Amino acid sequence: MTLKPWKIVGSQIELRVRLTPSGGRDAIDGVERDAEGQAYLKARVTAVPEDGKANKALIALLSKTVKIPKSSIEFISGETSRKKNLRLEGEPEDIILKLDKVLDRNQP
Repeated sequence: MTLKPWKIVGSQIELRVRLTPSGGRDAIDGVERDAEGQAYLKARVTAVPEDGKANKALIALLSKTVKIPKSSIEFISGETSRKKNLRLEGEPEDIILKLDKVLDRNQP
């Protein structure tokens, strides 16, 4: 079974992300499972984790990756944690297709 760090909720996507700030580059590095078995999208950004800079960089990265406006991405929880839950507004099937393409490129 493939790990999916998202679920469709109505006409939106809820996405679980594990963010690495000061990560050397802005990138999505695949999916990982935590100790509880929950899947998270692994993302890294060059921004530092202060004054919301890393969160803004994450929103910019996701916006570019799934080609939706930054204003269509909001935090549900985890703004001060590495593990974050976000809501993405847009066509759910289109967003999932774009996320799947990025994840396929990151497969070994």
